[in-house]
Amino acid sequence: MKLTFLGTGTSFGVPQIGCRCAVCTSPDPRDRRTRCGAVVECDDGTRLLIDTPPELRLQLLAAGVDRVDAVLFTHEHADHTHGIDDVRALSVRRGAPLPMYGSAETLAGIGRRFPYVLDASMRPLPGTTKPEGLPQVIAAYVPFDVGSVEIVPVAVPHGRVDVLGYRIGALAYVTDAKSLPERTLAALRGVRVLVLNALLRSPHPTHLSIAEAVDVARIVGADRTFLTHLTHDTLHVDLETELPRGIAPAFDGLVVRID
Repeated sequence: MKLTFLGTGTSFGVPQIGCRCAVCTSPDPRDRRTRCGAVVECDDGTRLLIDTPPELRLQLLAAGVDRVDAVLFTHEHADHTHGIDDVRALSVRRGAPLPMYGSAETLAGIGRRFPYVLDASMRPLPGTTKPEGLPQVIAAYVPFDVGSVEIVPVAVPHGRVDVLGYRIGALAYVTDAKSLPERTLAALRGVRVLVLNALLRSPHPTHLSIAEAVDVARIVGADRTFLTHLTHDTLHVDLETELPRGIAPAFDGLVVRID
């Protein structure tokens, strides 16, 4: 299995508009973070896109990804969905709607904002195309299959909403969590690689802080944990140096291979 981080930044992205801090002006390419998304390529060739962030077209081009078999949405917030129009190239290439998985609330929210993507009755004019998604409602802790790959969605609290994380074999991808409930921790037991959001050094009402993410990672006990959804709060090189063994900051374009 191969995990590619398309984007690892917070909703502002890094650098932030108008900011001249050390991170936003850093020459290190690892400090340039687009909004969060990832691609998982499974052993059977199935490719899963996690979220459709605003920079999706540029992210897929940079990663050399020209095909996916499904989209897994974590939630409907803009930084995780507002690149959905860029799936047009993917659905046109496959000649069929692209299955899009998410909670009932997430898909309903996307349907309100982008009705032309999920509503099959809204057909493009002859000679034109549109992004086409096939909505697939899923529920936390109820496994489902894409191809021969079993995926287990798990729930994590994020302010007033619940977000879905995903366990895909030995990989767990969790973003925008404030905590991991006991049932989610149980569902993630035994993963080899954990992806976890870590927003700031200071506490935040809807996201894990860096210290909180480290504590959660120790509880999960994965061999390797990668922190994502990072802000301009910390230089990559500083965070890489100070984190405990087995925990590292992700960066845009990072490829992780999982046995």
